Amino acid sequence: MSSATDIEHPESFHGLPVHILPAPGETGPGETGPGGTTPGGTTPASVDGKSAPAGSLPAADAVAWRLESAWQDDLDFPVLWRHFMDTVDTSRVRALVIGPWWEDEYTPLTRVVELLSADAARLPSLRGLFLADVESEECEVSWLQLCDITPVLEAYPLLEELVVRGGGTTGETEDGETLRLRPVRHTSLTSLRFESGGLPGDVVRAVGACELPALRSLELWLGSDWYGGDATVEDLAPLLSGGGLPALRHLGLQNSVVQDEIAAAVASAPVVAQLDSLSLAMGTLSDTGGEALLAGQPLSHLSRLDLRHHYLGEEMLRRIVSACAPAVVDAEPGDASDFDPDEDDERYVAVSE
Repeated sequence: MSSATDIEHPESFHGLPVHILPAPGETGPGETGPGGTTPGGTTPASVDGKSAPAGSLPAADAVAWRLESAWQDDLDFPVLWRHFMDTVDTSRVRALVIGPWWEDEYTPLTRVVELLSADAARLPSLRGLFLADVESEECEVSWLQLCDITPVLEAYPLLEELVVRGGGTTGETEDGETLRLRPVRHTSLTSLRFESGGLPGDVVRAVGACELPALRSLELWLGSDWYGGDATVEDLAPLLSGGGLPALRHLGLQNSVVQDEIAAAVASAPVVAQLDSLSLAMGTLSDTGGEALLAGQPLSHLSRLDLRHHYLGEEMLRRIVSACAPAVVDAEPGDASDFDPDEDDERYVAVSE
């Protein structure tokens, strides 16, 4: 089961171009994501006796800083983190993107979360955080065994956007770590996205138990049970009720092997009435789920219904497009045209391994 959707490094995050922090001792200005800029801003301090050139870094609040330590000689993440703390005016940093953080062998995200939490006072302006911006060439999404990310939400009460990628295998690492979340109250978070080839059911239940009164956008890539995606439709009930998410305007329940069952639940879910957009994309949605949507509440109030990567027949898709007008249905005919229900035993999600 391979990924049918390429996961790529973002060119921008939290409205800012992504800029890769040069490693200690590098003399160049460092990389930026496509479209990134390198306006003068900070004067780097020396790190381990090595100095970056003055004025070579962007202004601290002009970019989303990407930290990656994998494959850099003799550089582990704590060293890179201290370099970041000592080189950039972290009081002005608005967004962070954490890339590969391990050295020769993969290690859980625990140390990264510990450093983020311990230095929260030095990052008072942080509003966007991307944990584990890792492409498949670096590590498959299902191999990204993470850890308890709750301390990050507790340490950054003003955080507005959180993206978490990984946590898609069964079991735990040798260190006993796996993706976890404890129910919290967070009054500033407006956007939360979990990208996974198999999102654990206890994480889904924890999201439903959180108090997130400002949350406007929520996306859960639920994935496959082959990779630990054991969430059930019942686990989604608190989210579908809408009671705990009064500000929610976008909901993505996607990349699921039970996409038909989710569609049936969404068809009568109270939360739908408050949404501007809805995504049931990336999963195994078939005519069965399409029929459930048609038999349910109207979706014409939406600005967008995302059904990309589907297993709908062309006639069913036409019926959905017609019934949802004037909402825009984002789904090209034949997204999953290689699937033959008379010959193929299984439908696949877009992102699994």
